[in-house]
Amino acid sequence: MSLQLVVGQSTNPAAAASTAADKPTLSSLFCRQSIERIAPGSAVFWEGDAAKNIFEVVEGTLRAYRILNDGRRVILGFVRAGDLLGVSLRGHYLYTVEAITPVEVRRLPKHRFDSLSEREPHLNEQLFSKLCDEMAAAQDQMVLLSRRSAEEKLAGFFLLMARGQVQKRGMIIELPMTRLDIADYLGMTIETVSRTITKLAGCGVIATVGRHSIALLTMNALVALAGGELENPSFQEAYRRRHAMA
Repeated sequence: MSLQLVVGQSTNPAAAASTAADKPTLSSLFCRQSIERIAPGSAVFWEGDAAKNIFEVVEGTLRAYRILNDGRRVILGFVRAGDLLGVSLRGHYLYTVEAITPVEVRRLPKHRFDSLSEREPHLNEQLFSKLCDEMAAAQDQMVLLSRRSAEEKLAGFFLLMARGQVQKRGMIIELPMTRLDIADYLGMTIETVSRTITKLAGCGVIATVGRHSIALLTMNALVALAGGELENPSFQEAYRRRHAMA
């Protein structure tokens, strides 16, 4: 029933709700697509490929990266469940996206989305919201890269990975990426990443839990480090105790 037909008349709440519920959303569009499984190390798409599809991540973690002219890899971000991939305003993908863990995605052809969004403009608004999230993630990385010390960068990275969880003493965060991935994201060497993790663990700020998890033990010190407060008393005291026992 068209909304124009009931203007000035008593409306039926159930019918109005049904009409609103029938409006497609980004989520409902992807839910109609079949799930594709991607093995670790396999690419969803490569930099320069024609941008023919948009993907929704259902499960797993991926890395988005570019290869520089000198052969170095720069990781632009890590993608997790609920994120969208392949949203490009150009005709090609601007980076490569590769699975870190076993990944499940849903694929939506871009031409189908463009056709639907012409009839349903609100879909473009939802897509723009997702683009804003991607821009915010890029800003997070710029902030991390602007920090001077390895401790600042790594502390900020751990807090970024913990975003969305209730931050409390002893909370465990999953880090499915390798230390080389972390190094390429933060603009550090793998040796510096490993050395800094050992330093933070030795000071009681974090604790390693298996190969791909850490526990955040001293949130105040971690937040202070991420903010550049390297003279934080709790960190400095832990650092002195560690070297006194060495």
